Amino acid sequence: MSKELNRPIRVLVAKVGLDGHDRGAKVIATSLRDAGMEVIYTGLRQTPEMVVNTALQEDVDAIGISILSGAHMTVFPKIIHFMKEKQMDDVLLTGGGIIPDGDRTKLAELGVGELFPPGTTMASIVKYIRNWVTENRNF
Repeated sequence: MSKELNRPIRVLVAKVGLDGHDRGAKVIATSLRDAGMEVIYTGLRQTPEMVVNTALQEDVDAIGISILSGAHMTVFPKIIHFMKEKQMDDVLLTGGGIIPDGDRTKLAELGVGELFPPGTTMASIVKYIRNWVTENRNF
C-alpha cells in the first residue's frame, strides 16, 4: 500500500556558483510544477549557504541542484555541511548535470541523493522525488 501526501511537495531548484547555464534548471522547475509540486527557483549565482538558508526558510522537502560547471565535488559537500549544521537531515539533496559515475558514488556516501545526468526523463525525476518525500517526510 503506497502512502499519499496531503499536501504538495515543495522543491527548491538552485544554480550554485558561477555556472550560468540555467536552461536545464528552468525546464526542471517547470516540469516539477507541472507534476503538482511547489517549486522555488533561486536563480543564478547562489552560494551553498544561501541555498540551505532559503530551503530552511521555505520549508522545502527537497533541494535540487543543477550543476554543469564541474564544481560538484565542492558544491554538494558544502551544501551537505550547511544542511547538517541546520539539522536538515530529513530534506532530500538531489541534482543533475555532468557528474561522472565515480563522483556520484562518492557524493552518495556523503548523503547526496540520486544525481541525474543529461537525458534523464522528467517522469523518472518526478517519481524519485515523490517516492523519497513520501517515504521520508510524510507529515
